[in-house]
Amino acid sequence: MWFKNSFSTFKKYTSVGILNTAIHWGVFATVYTVMKDQSISNLIGFLVAVTFSFHINAGWTFNSSMTFKKYLSMVTFMATLSWLIGKLADYTDFSPIVTLVLFSGISLVLGYLFSKHFIFRGTR
Repeated sequence: MWFKNSFSTFKKYTSVGILNTAIHWGVFATVYTVMKDQSISNLIGFLVAVTFSFHINAGWTFNSSMTFKKYLSMVTFMATLSWLIGKLADYTDFSPIVTLVLFSGISLVLGYLFSKHFIFRGTR
């Protein structure tokens, strides 16, 4: 039963993540076109996308309440990860698409684990 519930929750989290990724990538592309700075572009894209996904994941994926403390914890953890990956990309001169793919993959796994075990623990 534990595995089935975890898998179902991960499927929901992943489907929200697909929408989150589209939002993130769209904002990243727009900001990067103007600023030519991957760390800032990745951070801004992330902040827009995480606000969307936090609300959907709290209610639909984890059946949990939304509090400012939970939101701030999620944003702080994931924004730091986003900025660090963007900074690494700037330092190593990664292509912007590499930055987006790398962050999207890492954030899916780490974001799910952080959400399940820290932000929304004890739900579902």
